[in-house]
Amino acid sequence: METEIKNNNPIHPDKITETPHLLPYAHHVGSAIIKPLDKGKTKGVAMKAMYQQTEQQLHQIKEQVETLIKQAQAIHDRISISEKIYKADCGFKPVPGYVYYLYQKKDQTWTISMVAPLEWGRNIPYTYLAKVELLADHTWKIHEKSDDI
Repeated sequence: METEIKNNNPIHPDKITETPHLLPYAHHVGSAIIKPLDKGKTKGVAMKAMYQQTEQQLHQIKEQVETLIKQAQAIHDRISISEKIYKADCGFKPVPGYVYYLYQKKDQTWTISMVAPLEWGRNIPYTYLAKVELLADHTWKIHEKSDDI
């Protein structure tokens, strides 16, 4: 006679597993706590990080564009002042490396002078426009310009 020993397991067979380590929840008292992810919160944090990063990149591009605009304006000012200088009356031959001053006469023509605005004293006969320097390539570098130009 064969005796069959039957295990009397009080837990229903649908409630047990042979691979408890694959369960999506803790299977005994000593198991680590497993909390489900809040997918909406995770996506929200990721979206916030993405917006911060792209906002930072857009800000950098904006600064670069503003720098390019300033550079373009400086070139435009240099062209404008250079045109006035080449149309201006000049009683001497400008030498590269020296600083000169551009003035506007009362008859709306321009003149180049070696005399700075403060050197005229109280009775300056012209309207000061710019302090310029003739470069070796015969272009003009603007050191400063007045608001009147």
